[in-house]
Amino acid sequence: MIETITDPSPRRPTIDDVARAAGVGVATVDRVLNKRARVRHETAARVLAAAEAIGYHGAGLLRRRLDEAPTEKSFGFLLQRRGDSFYRNLSAALTGATRRLTHLRGRPVVEFVDDISAATVARDMRALGTRVDGLSIVAADHPTVTEAVMDLAARGIPVVTLLSELSAPVAGHFGIDHRKAGRTAAWVISRLAREPGGVGVLVGSHRFLGHELSEISFRSYFREHAPTFRLLESVSNLEDPGLAYEGTLELVKRNPDLAGLYLPGGGMAGMVAALREASAARHIVAVCNELIPETRAALLDGVLDAVIDTPIEALAERAVEMLAALVSGRAVEPGGTHLLPFGLTVSENV
Repeated sequence: MIETITDPSPRRPTIDDVARAAGVGVATVDRVLNKRARVRHETAARVLAAAEAIGYHGAGLLRRRLDEAPTEKSFGFLLQRRGDSFYRNLSAALTGATRRLTHLRGRPVVEFVDDISAATVARDMRALGTRVDGLSIVAADHPTVTEAVMDLAARGIPVVTLLSELSAPVAGHFGIDHRKAGRTAAWVISRLAREPGGVGVLVGSHRFLGHELSEISFRSYFREHAPTFRLLESVSNLEDPGLAYEGTLELVKRNPDLAGLYLPGGGMAGMVAALREASAARHIVAVCNELIPETRAALLDGVLDAVIDTPIEALAERAVEMLAALVSGRAVEPGGTHLLPFGLTVSENV
């Protein structure tokens, strides 16, 4: 008689069992085990917990993989006006720079504000600060915004500014040299205008310190080098294309001798649209910020004469690296101002 011997040892759990226990696909478990692609830290931790619970033989390897994985940090970016091409491009650059970080896993959280009043921006800063490890903002200088920066700092959330500085003690700032930008715009207008006349300036708001410095430097250049031009009172457009459109048409209507127009902030599309419609007595030499589809087309059509262009890819890379250093506890000089060289685009190099 042949005796049947039954193997008393239970079946060893497989990768399929781990996947079922963790509620994920087999491919996800494989990615964690073999580091084939990035997996969210929370998902990898769930896979490990499931593997340990069912006694999977590779649980030790999974734990090593989890320990080797870079720490995940969330970076918040509070930008303006979702409908603005420039801010959409800046959002894409910041998102890409965050995801390319190698020493930690960066998770970008981008939000936009259409109402750029200080109260709204401060409120959104505080709300976004509850969800991220570090925050980067575009904001006007105002005591309400300063208070929000201080509140976030007290909670351990560093704040970095983009494009326009704040008087608040932030962790860092990244933008262009607005003094040079304003003087460059004045140089272009004074050199290209066929004869002296009125010169207008459209600013988003004088609470944007970058706009204020651009305008001050713009006016300073004319006082020093082109005093025969007549500098007009500035017009505020609150970064809104509709207000920029109306302000431009009003400047053309009220000043038949308008020789130049400078817009150092947002609302470029509105200014371009107004210049296309305006029946000016002579060519208005126009300079604005940022190369977007509307300003690119206007350069080619001769509606704009020059565009001062922020290097958003370089700006995004450096700002994200600063945030990464701050949230990782790496040594970094706090409060530094980092000015990047801007581009000057005309129809011949667009």
